[in-house]
Amino acid sequence: MSRTVVVIGGGYGGASVAKALEEEADVVLVDPRDAFVNVAGSLRAVAQPDWAGNMFFPFDTMLTRATVIRDRAVSVDAEGVTLASGRRVAADYLVLATGSRYAYPAHPAADSVDEALNDFRRTHKELAGSDRVLILGAGPVGLELAGEIKEVWPDKQVTVVAPAEELLPGFQPEVRADLQRQLAELGVDVRLGTGLVAPPSNRPGETGTFTVATTGGDRITADIWFRAFGTNVNSDYLADSKLTTRTPDGAVRVTDTLNVAGYDHVYAVGDITDVPEAKMAGYAMQHAEVVAKNITAQLRGGRPTETYRPLPFPMILLPLGSGGGVGQLPSPDGPSVVTADIVRQYKGADLFTGRFTEQFGPTAG
Repeated sequence: MSRTVVVIGGGYGGASVAKALEEEADVVLVDPRDAFVNVAGSLRAVAQPDWAGNMFFPFDTMLTRATVIRDRAVSVDAEGVTLASGRRVAADYLVLATGSRYAYPAHPAADSVDEALNDFRRTHKELAGSDRVLILGAGPVGLELAGEIKEVWPDKQVTVVAPAEELLPGFQPEVRADLQRQLAELGVDVRLGTGLVAPPSNRPGETGTFTVATTGGDRITADIWFRAFGTNVNSDYLADSKLTTRTPDGAVRVTDTLNVAGYDHVYAVGDITDVPEAKMAGYAMQHAEVVAKNITAQLRGGRPTETYRPLPFPMILLPLGSGGGVGQLPSPDGPSVVTADIVRQYKGADLFTGRFTEQFGPTAG
């Protein structure tokens, strides 16, 4: 008798689990969007909107056997999920894969491909008409956005402001030094150890000249600004605690087999887990491999034995446009610093488009 696997969330981890299991079980993917979104391309899409279609992989062509329900989960228990529409979907296996919310443009705000593309075109127009850009946040998102802007408009004045005292804390000194060098060569003005006394008066992503004061006593005049910090785990549907309680930051506790603690048929992948590592697409997809193998084993009468062990150090591929960037990857001897050429080859050139085309089929572009 066929079993039903309900995957809640069609991001990096959820889409990978659904794709891997659709030949093994009746897979139901629940997501309000009409496509898998490779959000790694969002920042390039703002600078190059003609490229933006490469980000989207429609669910109706990506999944050939699974059922896709465009809806949001509002409650989950051990037997299934209740959706915003009121529909109830029963499940033999559940996978929580709802990820996190990031400020636009790091993530598209719209649920449909057409609306998201319109947003990117609108923001591009605003950005194209601005000579001075302020980015709040010096993490990977803010720095990558600065690099994408500089690749298209090398003469724009780009200022990055953040209260952090250093770039990429916790990474190898060589990575941080190379990052500083490349940003300086691009002409990006990075101001660390400071914040704004008050936020800009206009909305992010909209043109309108403004001047702001920093906590360090400086004043910055710009024509447009973007927020590039802050994440929130998408786990509101667990607030009723019918399935499990959440950690203070909204995550769920998982075992080393990525089962939600207390259940052998409920799993979680990606940002929603309490695995002690950065919230990154690469980790979510590694989680997905573990979960797909464990559910497959259970469907075939076995037990979940595949385990996930986080790395003892962080990894990153941080492009600065299509040709620059810095990286740190695992090796048998520990963290390995990689060159800008490796970053370009692995990520920067196409932001994983080729990889996902091979896995998920054609893009919407």
